[in-house]
Amino acid sequence: MLRWVWLARVVLACAILVAAVFVWNKAAPSDTLVATLAFAVATLATVGSAIYAEFERQPLGDWFYGGQCALDLLLVTAVVHITGGWSSQFAALYILVIASGALMLPFRGGLIVAAAACGLYTLDVLLLRPGTGTPFVGVGVQVAVFAVVAVGSGYVALRLRLAGSGREALAAQLVKVQLEAAEILRTIRSGIVTVDGQGRLLYANPAATELLGIDLRAFTGKPLLPSLLAVSPQLADLLERSARDGIRTTRAEGVIRRNDEEVEIGVTTTVADTSRPGSGITATAIFQDISDSKRLQALHIRAERLQAVAELSASLAHEIRNPLAAIRSATEQLSRLRVPKPSGDDDDERILHDLIVREADRLSRLLADFLDFARARVTRLDALDVGALVQTAAMLAASHPDRAPSIQVQVDIAPDLPRLNGDEDLLHRAVFNLVLNAIQAVAVDGNIFVQVDRRAPEGTNGSSAAITGELIAITVTDDGPGIPDELKDRLFEPFVSGKVGGTGLGLPVVHRAVEAHRGVVLVDRLPRGTRFSVLLPVSAAVPALPVPSSDSSTGVTA
Repeated sequence: MLRWVWLARVVLACAILVAAVFVWNKAAPSDTLVATLAFAVATLATVGSAIYAEFERQPLGDWFYGGQCALDLLLVTAVVHITGGWSSQFAALYILVIASGALMLPFRGGLIVAAAACGLYTLDVLLLRPGTGTPFVGVGVQVAVFAVVAVGSGYVALRLRLAGSGREALAAQLVKVQLEAAEILRTIRSGIVTVDGQGRLLYANPAATELLGIDLRAFTGKPLLPSLLAVSPQLADLLERSARDGIRTTRAEGVIRRNDEEVEIGVTTTVADTSRPGSGITATAIFQDISDSKRLQALHIRAERLQAVAELSASLAHEIRNPLAAIRSATEQLSRLRVPKPSGDDDDERILHDLIVREADRLSRLLADFLDFARARVTRLDALDVGALVQTAAMLAASHPDRAPSIQVQVDIAPDLPRLNGDEDLLHRAVFNLVLNAIQAVAVDGNIFVQVDRRAPEGTNGSSAAITGELIAITVTDDGPGIPDELKDRLFEPFVSGKVGGTGLGLPVVHRAVEAHRGVVLVDRLPRGTRFSVLLPVSAAVPALPVPSSDSSTGVTA
């Protein structure tokens, strides 16, 4: 609006100068002087104001706008003066100045501009250019019109300012909400993808790019579903059905294939149907990695199943152990009371006797494993040096007859480990079983890596959902043939073993022992070999102990 005021001012000043040039020989010298000064002052003041406001980029205040209104009032007064005073038809220009002042200045400033207009008009008509028969009534009516215009313009300007303030506040609030929503969508861990009815990508947050392993920004405005189909067919199908048929999906599941691995995801789709012309259905898919949730769910199911089996095992072991001991004892007594017979018959009896004793001993060992499995609970809490415990268990496993000389067991223990409150015997048995299983899985010419370190919950592959606080991680990694497909889902079930002659109770005992310490056991199938991870929460930290020294005599390297 200020630019329009400047333009009108320059046009009016030029018009006065041109008119004065055409009638200079007939006009009074004073009128010619006023026209010339009005042109010069208006032009210079407008140029100066424009430079100040446009080029210097200085903030404009009420004093600046008031000065502009004062300059316009003087210019209009000069025009009225040289065009006849009270009879001038240009007196209506005062109304434009009053209206512009009411819009640019506060309500009180607009009233001051109107008062100045009334004063200048009255001064010019009655004192500076009085004429015969000046109609005082007409002058009064003109001044009253100025006053009415000032009040009306001021009221309208006040309402516009209030509406503008509300609009600015609403716009600021909208921008704030948009920024907050954008920040939430940018930082949320769930992937969000929105496509239109033709499958063109409209929006994707960074989490979606990370989960899918695709640079989704390159697909903005382009068809996404064909590329998405190769990565996650279920997600692509659900998104296509939502975009094409308007079908909403809740808590569906799918798989993302990336970097030679499969990630399980949970998917929810929603549909937005806009009724504006040219706008169709937009479908949004919200998906997240549920691999850790599935893993934890499997851990809980496994724990419940093992608990039930443990209770049954304890009962059966006690019921079988006593009759078995009686059978073995009776067999020993019969061997001592037997009557001598021919050599052939005597050999047969000896073979049968040895068979009964051997099988009874085997059943006794099996029952002992049963009881170990059933009694895997914490009975004594001590402040344990986990590094020394793992070192001792690995050394003992490396001394087992099943370890071939070519198998190397390497132990890496992080310094400054906090001590752990736990049952030493139970944890020693768990670590021993894991290392021994790794040795038996490698068979010959392999390596076993045992590592102990401390971790924050964020680095536990999702286990922070089950345990919180600082953790001690014990990992046993081998480079053997890996876990067979038929055993991967039943690995911790009792009596499930991939070894010839194995009881299938080693890993269930490990699971029960770790669970008794409120920890978890995780299994990862590697491209070559297997990694078992035991994650134990540090319930009470005490001063750390030195790292155990190496012992090369058993094939264990610290």
